[in-house]
Amino acid sequence: MSADNHTFFVPLTFILTGIPGTEESHFWLAIPFCLMYVTALLGNSLLLFIIVTERSLHEPMYLFLSMLAAVDLLLSTTIVPKMLAVFWFGAGEISFAACLTQMFFIHVSFIAESGILLAMAFDRYVAICNPLRYTTLLTKPVIGKIGLAVLTRSFCLVFPFIFLVMRLRFCRTNLLPQTYCQQMTIARLACDNVTVNFWYGVAVAFLVIGLDAVLIAVSYVVILRAVFRLPSKDAQLKALRTCGSHVCVILLFYIPSFFSPSAYQYGHAIPGYILNLLANLHVLLPPMLNPIIYGVSTKEILKCLIKVFFRSYGRSFPLS
Repeated sequence: MSADNHTFFVPLTFILTGIPGTEESHFWLAIPFCLMYVTALLGNSLLLFIIVTERSLHEPMYLFLSMLAAVDLLLSTTIVPKMLAVFWFGAGEISFAACLTQMFFIHVSFIAESGILLAMAFDRYVAICNPLRYTTLLTKPVIGKIGLAVLTRSFCLVFPFIFLVMRLRFCRTNLLPQTYCQQMTIARLACDNVTVNFWYGVAVAFLVIGLDAVLIAVSYVVILRAVFRLPSKDAQLKALRTCGSHVCVILLFYIPSFFSPSAYQYGHAIPGYILNLLANLHVLLPPMLNPIIYGVSTKEILKCLIKVFFRSYGRSFPLS
């Protein structure tokens, strides 16, 4: 497209329109999203508090879990407050810089969560397949370096998205038909060629998220082989229980991650508002359900949780 036919501009603001096709239901849609956010906020904050304050939980598995809770807090807090403002107050205006910042932290959170899930799979692999070396391999300095590597990888991979969007020229609308800013949603509004944006996004998705998923799958194949070679059924059940909650969290994260891009690319028969709702649930369900899954299925966390509430109950109602 030539500059003669279009007036290019750098948008000072974008307008988040919410979920097109459900405008009359925005107020009511916001209620379950708000409840999910409050649940995610309380669940992950409580999980972090328990792991930090209980010295018995200062082990690799729980330290990785605390990283996961922190990332889930970042992801949900980056998205939901603005989403609720759009739904309840029609406050969809967001500056170009704020939109890029939100986009940056959303993508960083996703890639970091994938990296942490891979680290947790490695933790379970060492614990079950090589238990004698567990304490020497996964020391606290090593866990700290893994956490730093996950964070560094996320920042380095997402940072180019900022420049890829900033180089674009816009000549159409500044209306974003979503509740939060995504790289390709912004790029689709541009009049420039966005092939580089598209293929870089695909490369990050498949070479990072996809590779992490493959490595996790391989690690669990090896883990299951080791588990079923254990001599006692009690030992097998204990090992499976230890991995069960992690597998649930992995499926909760990766299945929507692979379905969502495919649905947008090939799901022309699916109404747009359904895809938009799925995109919102994709970023809200894992932060909400992760602490519930681990809290219910992990005995150590459940015991500490009961202890925390018992202490609080004891202070509020002292025995006479």
